[in-house]
Amino acid sequence: MADQHNDGQELSIGLSEEMAEGVYANLAIITHSNSEFVVDFIRMMPGVPKAKVKSRIVLTPEHAKRLLMALHENVSRYEEQYREIEMDANHPALPMTMGGPPAQA
Repeated sequence: MADQHNDGQELSIGLSEEMAEGVYANLAIITHSNSEFVVDFIRMMPGVPKAKVKSRIVLTPEHAKRLLMALHENVSRYEEQYREIEMDANHPALPMTMGGPPAQA
């Protein structure tokens, strides 16, 4: 897999078999400070009162904004190709605070 780096040089990105399998998460909790964004990917299972963080990604504010823009672009492409993603109005946002700024899921 290759990508273009800012200076025009090609960047080679490796992906192990284990990492290629991915990790399922059905909830993301995002918190931030003045210098970083923390995204916790969580798997919640029906009937299980305790959820588990499956992965944590720490980003600079600039990379968090790039991720936001890339997700927006990819969701738009998905909806153009397949269908509009509908949000379940009966599934309210979970009230979560972890001692920092309010989380957005």
